[in-house]
Amino acid sequence: MIAVGVVVPARDEQDHITACLHSVRRALQRLPTDTASALTVVLDRCTDRTPERVAELIAEWPQAEAVHVTRAASGRGRMLGVPASEVGALRDLGLRRVLSRLGAHPLHRTWLLSTDADSTVPPDWAMAHLRHAASGAHAVAGLAELTCLRHLSAEALVRYRALVASGLHGRCHEHVYGANLGIRADAYLAVGGFPAAGAGEDHGLWRRLREAGYHLVQPTDLRVLTSSRVQGRAEGGLAELLRSLHLPLPAVGSGA
Repeated sequence: MIAVGVVVPARDEQDHITACLHSVRRALQRLPTDTASALTVVLDRCTDRTPERVAELIAEWPQAEAVHVTRAASGRGRMLGVPASEVGALRDLGLRRVLSRLGAHPLHRTWLLSTDADSTVPPDWAMAHLRHAASGAHAVAGLAELTCLRHLSAEALVRYRALVASGLHGRCHEHVYGANLGIRADAYLAVGGFPAAGAGEDHGLWRRLREAGYHLVQPTDLRVLTSSRVQGRAEGGLAELLRSLHLPLPAVGSGA
């Protein structure tokens, strides 16, 4: 890979965005000096100070940009319209923006990364993805470890860990998180990118890639940290899952 693009969708993330972007920038700085990079933060109808904080964070980061999303296309500057609350559309918008800025580089040598504004990535995040790409992977789905566990009850945490463990198989796993996803640009475009509508855009993209016959890897040693909050920004996301784990289990024999 000779170019790396990153998308970070963000809606009212003033408490998390600084740590997120610091971690992403550190990871991109670990890339070889001849590797081009680009970052797009997609600001989705923010009502807090997230846009101001992003502007400060990228002021001296020429490879980074922020785009603002409204409910309807305004045609002014970088204000763009996408379907409201559809995180797949937001991720797709951001990745196509970074691709336009990395357009001088061949698609098959460009790696696209996705993470979330309430997540932080390790310093070797981008390099770890590229190592799998160098081994022939078209897409990589890493794991997401929960942080700030005060949001979860002890019972919900036990349930979540059991759910994750059930999908672990040695050095591989069965999970897909939009907070830790990488894909070769030519494969991304060939399958149409993230599904724009509906919940579970990360699983939707993974399903498209699998059905198209691409080489997919899901390593257990590639991890990011993500918030354990139960009130999230996206329908069908991790927060919704965590919230559901607080609900009582159906009684045995209840027919539920």
